Amino acid sequence: MSKVYYNKLVRDRIQAKIESKGEQCEVRTLNDDAEFEQELLKKVAEESRALAHVRSRADFLEEYADLMVALDALTELLDITTAELKLAMEENIEAKGLYKARHFLHWSDDSDYTSNETPQGIKS
Repeated sequence: MSKVYYNKLVRDRIQAKIESKGEQCEVRTLNDDAEFEQELLKKVAEESRALAHVRSRADFLEEYADLMVALDALTELLDITTAELKLAMEENIEAKGLYKARHFLHWSDDSDYTSNETPQGIKS
């Protein structure tokens, strides 16, 4: 059987799940916190992309849980408390609001507004 290379952070029970089917795998422990943080950030991006493509409530719950587990691991690694998260969310909501109004921004000539999706310096 040919090997499939993943080269990514996986959850604790994945190795046992693979081996329980009589398959083999190779894993290593990430002992360096900086490397672990980078891999968790990659995992957050991976799980976010998966969440963006769900089309059912059940799939949403599954992918949301995957994303939250990765985010929880990252906040634990960074020693961020629940109180800090709550305060950051409150400040974020105060500054930007929620999504209750369902606004969809088509364009803006506000040069101070920036978006995560728009590369800096590109304007039309």
